Amino acid sequence: MKPINEQLIELINEISNFEDIKLSDIPCVDLYMDQVTTFFDDKLSPLKRDADEKILTKTMINNYAKAKLLMPIKGKKYSKDQVVLLSMIYNLKQILSLNDLNLILSPIIKNLSLDKQNTFLDEIYNVFLDINKLQREEFNSWFKNKLQLVSEEAANIESENGETIEVILTILMLISSANAQKKMAEKIIDKFLIPEK
Repeated sequence: MKPINEQLIELINEISNFEDIKLSDIPCVDLYMDQVTTFFDDKLSPLKRDADEKILTKTMINNYAKAKLLMPIKGKKYSKDQVVLLSMIYNLKQILSLNDLNLILSPIIKNLSLDKQNTFLDEIYNVFLDINKLQREEFNSWFKNKLQLVSEEAANIESENGETIEVILTILMLISSANAQKKMAEKIIDKFLIPEK
C-alpha cells in the first residue's frame, strides 16, 4: 500500500484537476427537470462520495425555485440561465444556507431581468469559473505545504497507528481552514448584502 502522504497528494491532485461545468457544456435548448438532473449527474459525477449519491434532485430544484434562487420556470423547462444558476447554487450550498444563497443570488436575478443582451450572468459565471480554477490551484499548493506540518506533528504523537492520527490531523486542518473561510463569507454577507433595518 502507498504511503499516506502519497495517497493524500493523489486526492488533492484529483480535486485540483476537476473541470467545472463550463458555459459551452450547457445546452442552448431548454431542458426538462429529468434532463437537468441527468446533466448534473453526468457532469459532476467525479464529486460524488458514492455511486448512489445524487448531485441534484427534483426536490432540491423545486426547493431552490420556491426559495426564489431561480427565475420562474416557464412551461416545465429550464433555460440555460437557470442551469447556470443551479451550477452556482450547487457550489454555494456546500457551505452557505439557503437564506445566504438568496442574499447572494437576488441581485444577480434582479439584474438578469434588466439585461437585454443576456450577457450579465454569463460574465459572472465565467469569472466564477476562473476564480474556482485559481482557488483549486492555490489550494493544491497550500495543502501540499500543510501536509509536511501535519506529518511532523503526527510523528510527535505517540500512537500505535500513526497513519490514522495523520489522517485525523489532516481532516482537522482542512476543517479549520474551511470554517475560517465560511465565517469570512458570512461576515461579508452580513455586512454588505443584508438590508439595513
